[in-house]
Amino acid sequence: MSLLISAAIVALAIVIYSLSISRKSKKAKKKIMAAREQGFHEPVSIYPKIDPLKCIGSGACVTACPEKDILGIAGGRGRLINASHCVGHGACAAACPVGAITLVFGTETRGVDIPHLTPNFETNIKGIFITGELGGMGLIKNAITQGTQAVEHISCLLKKEGAAKDGVYDLVIVGAGPAGIGASLMAFKKKLRFTTLDQNDIGGTVLQYPRHKIVMTSPVDLPMYGKVKLKETTKEALLGLWTSVIGKTDLKIQTNEKMTGLKQENGAFRVITSKKEYLSKYVVLAIGRRGTPRKLGVPGEELPKVAYSLLDPEQHKNCKLLVVGGGDSAVEAALALSGQPGNEVILSCWTDNFSRIKPMNLKRLDEALSKNSIKVIYNSTVAEIKPDEVRLSTGSAIQAVPNDYIYVFIGGELPNQFLNSIGIKIEKKFGTA
Repeated sequence: MSLLISAAIVALAIVIYSLSISRKSKKAKKKIMAAREQGFHEPVSIYPKIDPLKCIGSGACVTACPEKDILGIAGGRGRLINASHCVGHGACAAACPVGAITLVFGTETRGVDIPHLTPNFETNIKGIFITGELGGMGLIKNAITQGTQAVEHISCLLKKEGAAKDGVYDLVIVGAGPAGIGASLMAFKKKLRFTTLDQNDIGGTVLQYPRHKIVMTSPVDLPMYGKVKLKETTKEALLGLWTSVIGKTDLKIQTNEKMTGLKQENGAFRVITSKKEYLSKYVVLAIGRRGTPRKLGVPGEELPKVAYSLLDPEQHKNCKLLVVGGGDSAVEAALALSGQPGNEVILSCWTDNFSRIKPMNLKRLDEALSKNSIKVIYNSTVAEIKPDEVRLSTGSAIQAVPNDYIYVFIGGELPNQFLNSIGIKIEKKFGTA
């Protein structure tokens, strides 16, 4: 009798578990279908690729992911849901108990240009390392981690080879964004002879964000400073943090100094800048991925009212404004501009939806549309820019809209020409690591 009771309890537990798994699977499949309908299933940058032959459906990846509805369990296997919202934390791959997840770039049909790097972030040119956004890791935490790990590796190499000779730096770091600051702090900790330079100011890509923009990041350990716990913050707060870090550690960064050339010379590298030249045994490039902003290539684009970054939305009041783009930068700029008194903001999107923006931005955009503070013209491209208007192509028709200023956010061009000029190999990734 007791055996029958035990068997019944086990059977009941199995049924309850199976029903729970079935419900979760159906829920995940609905989310996958919704993501496809809304265009959120296509990845933007680095993302997890799940091997169905290895996956055991433990759900560890879903639990570990700090974002919502990026991953789910369907049919007993891990599945990507909103791939375009993935920001490449890598927590899912680390949590998978059977190694079924690989972080990859691009898809089978859409390639992504990425410099060829070793696991230690060294390029095919021995002695030149690439970290952060340029190497495909734009997330602040990951960029910092890459910068510190690359310099830690360089420090080990220097111990084996011996320090650079007099007049030659151990290391030159190019870029003072998150990756460059992380690399600089580790170089400082390891007591290397180094210098860090940036063509603009401290902050890197963060400097190009609009004022008060919410920046998503996560806790990270900074060498010589300690753990920084951030989940949501503003551009100003994050830049303030960098200033505090630099002040506390007495880190020296050469700002407003642009690298103009890089040459190999007698076992070292000659880094040529707008101000001077440096000889260095190793070089870390943390210069960001955007390079030069992509242009529209239309008549009138040379007019002074056209810009490719928005630093201060408050400079515009009672203006007719056009924002061009379909990503987070364009939506955030449009939202910032619409918040100023008297502005009329039009957002031109070349597709029929905003498929690659963060959920919070989509929610804020929907709210703005419901209040008529922003007007969106889908499936439109700029045909011509005139002093007092913009002509938009909407398929077979041309629509003229009154305009005072235009902000263009259609991405940037990877600095391939510069990288190729110094011999760095660029690979086009089609769903590979």
